Amino acid sequence: MQTKILKTAFTSSLCLILAGISSVSFAQTPQTLSLYHRSLAATCANCHGTDGKGVVDGGMPLINNLSSQQMLEQLKAYKSGAREGTIMPQLAKGYSDEQLEIISVQLGKK
Repeated sequence: MQTKILKTAFTSSLCLILAGISSVSFAQTPQTLSLYHRSLAATCANCHGTDGKGVVDGGMPLINNLSSQQMLEQLKAYKSGAREGTIMPQLAKGYSDEQLEIISVQLGKK
């Protein structure tokens, strides 16, 4: 079952990344830019729940208690390999540093 969840998360993330890349060629209004930012952050909902709130004791870390800076540090640690994980290192490597910053701003505690 966990393999199915990981495959779904990976596939969803890949689709959103490809959609984000293809949208770069279009004129970006504030509305489309906002939608792009929200769609990047939405990829996290596959495992961490809506807005990172997740399910208590659901097996995935709850990330809604992290500040934007803490979240960005963790994402970059996964991307660089400084922090180990099951799927997060692979997912983080699929994003640019700019995209990781957008995700952390969208989901991190203000």
